Amino acid sequence: MRLAALPITLFFLACFPAHAADAPAVAPLPAGQPNESVATDVLVRVVAHGAMVLGDEVGGARITITDVATGRLLATGLQRGEPGDQVQIMRTPRIMEEPRYSSYPSASFSATLFLDRPTLVDIAVQGPLAYPWAIQRASKTVLLIPGQAMKNDGIVLHLYGFIVQIEAPAPGTPLIAKEDVTLKASVRTLSGSLVRPHGDWDSRKVKIYGEVLIGQHLVERLQMFYTGEKSRFEAPFFVPLPTEAPDGITLRVVAADEAGDHFGAGEAKYPVLPERLRPSTR
Repeated sequence: MRLAALPITLFFLACFPAHAADAPAVAPLPAGQPNESVATDVLVRVVAHGAMVLGDEVGGARITITDVATGRLLATGLQRGEPGDQVQIMRTPRIMEEPRYSSYPSASFSATLFLDRPTLVDIAVQGPLAYPWAIQRASKTVLLIPGQAMKNDGIVLHLYGFIVQIEAPAPGTPLIAKEDVTLKASVRTLSGSLVRPHGDWDSRKVKIYGEVLIGQHLVERLQMFYTGEKSRFEAPFFVPLPTEAPDGITLRVVAADEAGDHFGAGEAKYPVLPERLRPSTR
């Protein structure tokens, strides 16, 4: 038996539910007239890879935005603010669309650019600015569309490395020949987070060692151990004779996390004095 043909209106409603018919097929056009410069908000966030945001504690980061086609500087400035919430960034599961760094206050850099066409820009960053010997750099090329704002996490750039800081002996302090001295250093992520056993940044997975150098010659390598205090590590060594190190020695501490592609080093120089100048214990 042949069914009667449905009226065209009923057929359309059956195939396309009302809620589907109401939804737009594409997003609305951006505001502004053709060839008119439109305010475009750009947000950039510099983070330590696998860690937190570079905030005020480590001096923040410097950001530069340049028009690739013309080389014209569009914006530059500093990232300021807090490193973010550690639980939210490091331990909270999320789907791809959910923000990682902006759910709670964290450092960022924002600028308003006036664009009249899709513009390819180079975004270059460097930090942490408070630790010049640990500064890393990165850049990313991004196409910006007039009137299309960057929101939430923004454009995220990752920096790799550690802040390794020698704390004792104080850099430049004269060392007495043949003395037993303890080398102490701290190791942190570029965002200032502590590296320590069993932490979010586990020192058991990082090779941390010291080196004693005379000139460019490595004379001793030192296995460093966690002191139980924040992110500090230490190792003893003997100071060589002045005849062996007439220009003094250099102490270097290296942190290497091959799994996470993080590497860092800090070093300091020390003059060496003859043993006879050791203060009297009488």
